[in-house]
Amino acid sequence: MPTLTVTSGHILALRLYDVAYSIDLALAERLWAAHAFGPAARAQLSATSPKAVAFGVPPLALGVGSVILSLPGGPVQAQATARLFDFGVVSLSLRVEASGHDVEARDMEGFGRLMNDIQATVGPETGARHWALLLEQVRGVLGPALFKPSAAAVEEDYLLGVVHAFDARPTARELLKEVDFVPILSGERRALSEAARGDLLRQCFSYYEDDLAILTWDRAFIYEPRGDSDVDDVLEVANAQLLEMRYYDDLLDAELPRMYKAVESTRRPLNLFNSRRYARLARELNTLVAEVTELTEKVDNALQVTEDVYLARIYAAAVETFRVRPVHAAVERKLAIIRDTYQALYEEASSSRAELMEITVILLIAVEVVLAFLRH
Repeated sequence: MPTLTVTSGHILALRLYDVAYSIDLALAERLWAAHAFGPAARAQLSATSPKAVAFGVPPLALGVGSVILSLPGGPVQAQATARLFDFGVVSLSLRVEASGHDVEARDMEGFGRLMNDIQATVGPETGARHWALLLEQVRGVLGPALFKPSAAAVEEDYLLGVVHAFDARPTARELLKEVDFVPILSGERRALSEAARGDLLRQCFSYYEDDLAILTWDRAFIYEPRGDSDVDDVLEVANAQLLEMRYYDDLLDAELPRMYKAVESTRRPLNLFNSRRYARLARELNTLVAEVTELTEKVDNALQVTEDVYLARIYAAAVETFRVRPVHAAVERKLAIIRDTYQALYEEASSSRAELMEITVILLIAVEVVLAFLRH
């Protein structure tokens, strides 16, 4: 097969932030429209029936304009978009067209170099100001729609290389045979071992003979000649779920030592008012558990896959590759510890109240006895 050149495709760089406990998407849409920064619309999968795959709560997609990226080959324009999830995540994306800039960027080797250049410019190691400016713009407009805003200390990044058309119509089998995807997916210039190559290409999927999706921890390559973006959207949701689970894992990591310290300080001996302190701390822990449980359920239901086997496989592979389940399991274990502590505190509060009642009854009886002696 002759060397393939990309005639339609793009690179999509994602950076996701936890910005709030939750986002009022209806209010956010009105606020964005009032400032006339760009289009706003509820996202939906472009080529899949809602009965097969659907968002739990469709995120809100906002057009944020464009930015200029200074790449080694020269400046390029990137279209910026923000996608808001109701569970408090903002996903920013920069899209760079991979065809039409120069001849070098059109063959697959040049396509891989363009991905690496974009990664080096806006990837996690750069701390790129572009992301900070975009996030500041979104937050500045949508502040009233953010419930319990957070400092956005937890982030996730992902890079997608998407091709919609080559100068030929290769099948997935031909693509895998003719194109070395390892440099594209790893970003490495040195040759990898056979084991590393096999692991990198392990999550490889096709539904029709002429489409292809290859997933890794921080990159993906997608060949979709029909032009839909459903695989892109599924990968974005999986990254949002990972981000949110990491956020709550960190939150509970910080909360557990504080909880242990609070429990110890509450257990003061010979104090008749321990029951109040037990009850107050138990209420605080119960509120925390309720809030985290509510949000993790929203995150779990962010995407509902029922009938589309292909997208279901890709979504399951993404959740596995991104290690969403282990982080979720860690959150559940820590929630279980807090629930057990809440139950113990509730029981101690009840016991303390019972002891206080017994002491009160004994004192009343003693007073009655003393008064009886005094009368006689």
